[in-house]
Amino acid sequence: MAARRALHFVFKVGDRARTARFYRELLGMKVLRHEEFEEGCKASCNGPYDGKWSKTMVGYGPEDNHFVAELTYNYGIGEYRLGNDFLGITLVSSQAVSNAKKMGWPLKEVTSGVFETEAPGGYKFYLEEKEQLKQDPVWKVTLGVSDLQKSVSYWSGLLGMKIYEKDEEKQRALLGYADNQCKLELKAVGGAVDHGTAFGRIAFSCAKEELPNIEALMKKENQKILTPLVSLDTPGKATVQVVILADPDGHEICFVGDEAFRELSKVDPNGDKLLDDAMASDNSDKWFAEHNMKKVSA
Repeated sequence: MAARRALHFVFKVGDRARTARFYRELLGMKVLRHEEFEEGCKASCNGPYDGKWSKTMVGYGPEDNHFVAELTYNYGIGEYRLGNDFLGITLVSSQAVSNAKKMGWPLKEVTSGVFETEAPGGYKFYLEEKEQLKQDPVWKVTLGVSDLQKSVSYWSGLLGMKIYEKDEEKQRALLGYADNQCKLELKAVGGAVDHGTAFGRIAFSCAKEELPNIEALMKKENQKILTPLVSLDTPGKATVQVVILADPDGHEICFVGDEAFRELSKVDPNGDKLLDDAMASDNSDKWFAEHNMKKVSA
């Protein structure tokens, strides 16, 4: 389990330009790589859609030692409905707080020195006004659960995460694979978990030879497997193997073979330019406006 790493969270985005501005100018993240695809992903990386889409990885540093965001953009879809499944990402950066104030981006102080803000699409971020950590500033991802004990048993007992904190009164638990990695916080929502259409996915890596074992364990325990072990090709890059699971509340979890993923996830120095070029050549907003139509709401 010690070799397992928290990698990224997948967000579906409807407004790619405003989203890029939020991550680059407000959070101060870098574009690590950008890819364009003509058809949907075999592992539904972009959701249940078959059309043209793009993937942009953004973060404070390479995915080898940082938790990053994967922004997936489906060209024909303008917005997604949020549920109560994703409750926020917490990061430590006084610079991000300062950037938000300069940009006039809405901020709300929820506790002393912690500010809540929203990325385009309504995704919540919590910014701690402290000096940005030299290691990864991204501290935790918070997901809503319907039954805390059941979820902790799944993530700890089956997926091998260490329990760092558990608070029965506040109905929350903090788990992770290593002290120096982004943590997963589970928080009871007091009812069923609604994934909306904006549902995301959290990704982890492990040794490639562990993937069949993870799949076999889930079968043995009668747990949901969304995508059985499959190889995913990225033209000109490494082929990775993944298995995609669903926890008791339907949160999507991707495990990917670490060795090939380290090759695939190398930072592309042309990432910013590729994203900017793609946004400049994306005339979908103009086309819909000229035809007096709105993009589809998923």
